[in-house]
Amino acid sequence: MSAEVAIQKFSFPFSCAARLTQQDEVTQKGCIQVKALELHGLQENPIIGEQSPVPVIGALVHKENQAQESPVPSPGGDRAAAQVLVCAEVSQSAALSRQSVLEKLTVESDDQRPAAKRQLSSESAARTISVVKKSAVRKEAEEQRHLKPKAHLGLKVTPFSAATGKRKRRKDLFTNSDVFHRLDAHVIRAGAELKEKCVYDVKTIVQSITRGARNELERLRAIWVWLCHNIEYDVNGYLGRSEKLSSPEEVIAAGRGVCCGYSNLCTEMCREVGIECQEVPGHSKGIGYRQGQSLKNVKSDHLWNAVLLGGQWFLLDACWGAGRVDMDNESFVKRFDDFYFLTDPEELIDSHFPDEEKWQLLERPIPLEEFERRVFKTSAFFKMGLRLIQPHHFHIVTDEGEANVSLGFSRPTTFTYEITQHQDLLHCGASEQRESTNSSFGLLTVSHRSMKLQLLPPASGTYDVKVFARPEADTTPLVWVCSFTVECQKPRAMEEIPENPFLSWGLQPVAGSLGIAGSSQGSEVAEVEGGVFELVLKTSRPLMVLCELVHPELDAAVAKRCLATQIQPDALTCHVLCSFHGFYRLSLFVRDYEKTEVKFQNAANFLLHCKGKVVGLDELFPPNLGSVCGPGTRTLEVGLSKFSHTTALVSTQQGKCNITFHNQRDLELHTVLSREENKTADVPLSRHLFCTYTDTKVTVSVSLPESGVYRLGLYARIAPGGDFNPMCDFVLRNSCDQRGPPFPCVYSAWRKGCVLFEPRVGLLEPLSWVRFRVRVPGAQRVSVVGETRADLKLNKSRVWEGEVFSGNGLQQLKLAASSGESSDLAVLMTFDIKQLEREV
Repeated sequence: MSAEVAIQKFSFPFSCAARLTQQDEVTQKGCIQVKALELHGLQENPIIGEQSPVPVIGALVHKENQAQESPVPSPGGDRAAAQVLVCAEVSQSAALSRQSVLEKLTVESDDQRPAAKRQLSSESAARTISVVKKSAVRKEAEEQRHLKPKAHLGLKVTPFSAATGKRKRRKDLFTNSDVFHRLDAHVIRAGAELKEKCVYDVKTIVQSITRGARNELERLRAIWVWLCHNIEYDVNGYLGRSEKLSSPEEVIAAGRGVCCGYSNLCTEMCREVGIECQEVPGHSKGIGYRQGQSLKNVKSDHLWNAVLLGGQWFLLDACWGAGRVDMDNESFVKRFDDFYFLTDPEELIDSHFPDEEKWQLLERPIPLEEFERRVFKTSAFFKMGLRLIQPHHFHIVTDEGEANVSLGFSRPTTFTYEITQHQDLLHCGASEQRESTNSSFGLLTVSHRSMKLQLLPPASGTYDVKVFARPEADTTPLVWVCSFTVECQKPRAMEEIPENPFLSWGLQPVAGSLGIAGSSQGSEVAEVEGGVFELVLKTSRPLMVLCELVHPELDAAVAKRCLATQIQPDALTCHVLCSFHGFYRLSLFVRDYEKTEVKFQNAANFLLHCKGKVVGLDELFPPNLGSVCGPGTRTLEVGLSKFSHTTALVSTQQGKCNITFHNQRDLELHTVLSREENKTADVPLSRHLFCTYTDTKVTVSVSLPESGVYRLGLYARIAPGGDFNPMCDFVLRNSCDQRGPPFPCVYSAWRKGCVLFEPRVGLLEPLSWVRFRVRVPGAQRVSVVGETRADLKLNKSRVWEGEVFSGNGLQQLKLAASSGESSDLAVLMTFDIKQLEREV
């Protein structure tokens, strides 16, 4: 048969194939000669389920008699080579046909095909051709200008072909769901009106809800939103209490249906607007699913849809987008979930496994066994941009009583978790939201870009673990994002871990926004040595801090005596004493220093472990210790600076110390020394403090009566006539057993500039000569008054000095001075004299 005869005989396009010899030529002006591969053993046609060699047309148009090979895919997934020759002149319609056909076909370069396939293509291409009239090509080009590529006229669109290059993702179709705001509002409003009017006709409903839709994507969106808002899941039908509704009219009239009701109705509604839609049967990890169950030879239990947009298949599930089933209450909970509209195949495959591999729409499809092992992730997991670091499968076996879960995130995220005894069903009706966790069987830590959960099951057995999360800036409850099953063969022997109601260990994700710039301790467990721990938080601005220490055996009153905090403009320091072995929770709460009206917020939580030496209860910090210890922000703002001791803790082995600082604003100061209330002393503790003021410098001398821990409080009167306000506290720890003598009792005449050089003790020996040396600015006379008055002499250094006999039987010596023209003596201080024991 000649080519001319073939053209006359085959006048209808793409309907049959004519066999020509290689010597046959096509000379008819305007016709197209196509060489295609006749495939053997084709896979099942993905659209119509038939097995037949289907000719595939690929066209490259050349002027004159030029020709070039162009490899194209077959509908079954194999590739063939096609040669197209344009005879003589090429009309304008033929040029349009070239463009339209090229847009339809997925092209695989010849050099990428295996050698065997290239050879097969070359041999068989010469044996089989398909011929089409030019008018048909012109008609197809005309359709192409108005409609999407269609899976008819001999052209089959496969669900996925690697030859197409990178497939479009959901984000390539629209940036976010806000672009559908007006359309969604119209659909919801129109749906309510139609329901009120009892309109159940599919065509009428589709025409109403798609009115105003500008393109194919918006028409599909309107259908999907209507389904999610107007059809509820038929729980009674699922439980077998009523007949399942599946036909579109029944589902619309009842307003409920199971998964097939959603998918059937979606297909019918798409047909009304010319959108090609397929129902996809398969397995899903929804209600009734048991983690780890084998799905092999098990009938699939779910239906969803695939739609063809722009020549590419996309997936959607209106059933999952409408809400969830609460099996505890056997009810449907409406919850519009936009994630299941055109879900990316790489994400949907974690919960939906189609019966036919092609509908995975993945370049590398996964087997059923991999689907069964995969970690279940909710839509919230993907919406928050989380990624799974470890493990890759849902079932975890502990190693030495420990299992680890780690998630990554790109935006600051808050996490918590729940660990419970294993239940068969993945969706067992438990809450999908959490405010906090009360579990003490794990350690959750959050770093800059990842979360780590260290699970420590309390006993052998199998446990379910749910991870919850929310964006850091949100105040809504945390939502379920993924699940795991932990099998513990042998638990780790360890002490009880205190509960952490503040979600995670280490710095909280919000710490940076609260002003925390860094920490001396990471999120790992801190081992406490010697029962003493120090934590330093660097701050980006002045902050106030409150601390909380929790231990199973520690009551609140004792816990307060285990903490001392120092607040500085650029740092917060917390000193911790551990009086019991085991684990402690140290939580810190901060607010801006000047914003007194703002509430404290949790910034960090640290897990401390003390297993060695502990601090005795009599060695704890003194009671009534203020929240501000050591010099810092408060002392600086009132002009107290240049402290000789920059930390809150001061230790002495001699029982004596001097703390100096500068009083730049000449504030009136007051000091207090205290210790445990049950400690009694012959001499008041106030006598063991002595303050000296010279110019701007202040010296607070301390002589402690015995070993132990003391509180030294510093107060200042900011405004004349006002109250004394606390500036800071020092913790004095004395390890000297020798009794320290008291200082003299000071009176109000002892003013700024007065300095006592000798004697520096307030208890004198009897029957002894005592040397006095003192500076009293402006004094005209300085005397020591006992049985008699002894005047001191002024030396060249402006120091009054002299020796005085303490006598026998005297109880006290008084140091006094007169100033100006007055001859009256004002008592500066008094010295006690030890009393000799009388012989019996």
